[in-house]
Amino acid sequence: MLIPYRKKHGTGNRILIVDQRVANLPPPGGEKLRQLGNQASGPGFDQMMWLSPADDPSCIARYRVFNADGSEVEQCGNGVRCVARYLSGHPGAGQSFSLQSPAGPIAASVFADGQVAVSMGEPDFEPARIPFIAERMADTYPLAVNGETFEISAVSMGNPHAVLQVADVHTAAVSALGPLIEHHERFPALTNVGFMRVRDRGHIDLRVHERGVGETAACGTGACAATVSGQRLGLLDEEVSVRLPGGQVVVSWRGSGTPVWLKGNAELINEGMMDL
Repeated sequence: MLIPYRKKHGTGNRILIVDQRVANLPPPGGEKLRQLGNQASGPGFDQMMWLSPADDPSCIARYRVFNADGSEVEQCGNGVRCVARYLSGHPGAGQSFSLQSPAGPIAASVFADGQVAVSMGEPDFEPARIPFIAERMADTYPLAVNGETFEISAVSMGNPHAVLQVADVHTAAVSALGPLIEHHERFPALTNVGFMRVRDRGHIDLRVHERGVGETAACGTGACAATVSGQRLGLLDEEVSVRLPGGQVVVSWRGSGTPVWLKGNAELINEGMMDL
């Protein structure tokens, strides 16, 4: 069966949007997803956003998120920006609306210049809800990896994140440490891993090893996780520009009890048909 897709990128993160709000077909299984995610056998993507009718009447659509390895995950900041820009051109959507995500309702606003801001919900630092194995909540935790101990922050942005501070993101051991921390026994649901350099109170550099994908050009929830972790440590202001390999996003957080806002681009790569 041939179905249409639209491929976009948010800060270089390749997002495949499949709109099934009318036909409401179920997403394919893991092996088929892996074929579609591979550029050699399908359209290729980092994440697929599968749209269906919303159960919540306040939302215009519901989405699920799948990684290129076939795994389903809770959230994707770059993906939801791409979905929001795609939906903003549809009748009845307007420029501001809500989406139903696996992590809860998401507010989105699309601006005239094409930039998109999305509310990613409140960060959760409680270990049991990340999930992360620790006796009590703390700003940082020692994590033993291959005989070395690293200080990490742990936070959920609807999905789990570990954040390490590094002196230089260009020389950070992302390919070596990323998979080891992703699969660390203290992260029972695995984790995304951010390598952050604080340039000043309003700017950070970041590389992210994404759970189930590997290093990507950008990770929206990773940018949020790094920013709020730095804010809790007193290193960053309320609004922070995050420089990623694929480009730049802006993250804003006013502290406990308020949502994190993520703003950045969402650009069309191509559109076509794929065989399910």
